[in-house]
Amino acid sequence: MSTSDTATYSIGFCCEAYYNDAQFLTNKAALKGAVFGLPWESFWVYASQEMQEKLLALVALIEGAGATVVNGTELPNYKTIVSPNGWNWDYGTTRGFANESEYTVVKVDFYNDIKRYLSELENTNIRSLEDIVQYNIDNVGTEGGLPGKHPAFQSGQDGFLASLETKGIMDKTYYQALAFCQKSTREDGIDAALAHDGLKLSALLVPSDVGQTYQIAAQAGYPMITLPAGTVNTTGMPFGLGLMNTAWSEPELIKWASAIEDLQFFSGTQYKRTSPKWYQYLKKNVPVLNL
Repeated sequence: MSTSDTATYSIGFCCEAYYNDAQFLTNKAALKGAVFGLPWESFWVYASQEMQEKLLALVALIEGAGATVVNGTELPNYKTIVSPNGWNWDYGTTRGFANESEYTVVKVDFYNDIKRYLSELENTNIRSLEDIVQYNIDNVGTEGGLPGKHPAFQSGQDGFLASLETKGIMDKTYYQALAFCQKSTREDGIDAALAHDGLKLSALLVPSDVGQTYQIAAQAGYPMITLPAGTVNTTGMPFGLGLMNTAWSEPELIKWASAIEDLQFFSGTQYKRTSPKWYQYLKKNVPVLNL
């Protein structure tokens, strides 16, 4: 892999490993002595009150099984890297710093990666992002290549156009953004939270419906696992408790997740894997434009 390729894949892809996952499965007894962190200000404050209450009931159950849960195990720089307004992969630019934005890297990488992918196909004449953009314009009625022309694509193809504008050039701003995203979410972010006050936390417990949780994990290229924890009262939609950890920690996450799920099953708690109800699935119609 070349230097440029290493840069290209290093935000959302830290490592690759193959495990026989079954060997890491445990039961609720494994929770005794575990120490989990609760990064409240970093992520929990953005969960709804209902989710907070239900997930904290599950956290209390985990404590009852012999684990210790430490509140306030924040990512030290959460005020800089965690958007207070939901998932936002251009949050760096929102703050005025394109060289600290995940989207700066994504736009360039997408341009190059889609070109590489298309070059391997033999069943199409589409060979570049330029070709895709033009195809969407030529077929605007079905593909929505222009703003306001298709109800399902009101903004047109603004993401493609933003990527197209970069021409795939890995310039100074690109490399600054790449370095910032890596360091701020890894050693200055998740790793620092896991080492809170000199502790070696087993994992960080987070409300995984808060999009900023998996956004930060994805930027770091670190694994994250989610356990079903119930459904929302008004919609019947499921939500879960997430566990975040450092690089190469898949075995640890499987260990703790399987232990918690075993605890959920045998405790009789209502906060566990529950079939969604889809209460309002007919409420919002999918827009269709008949041409």
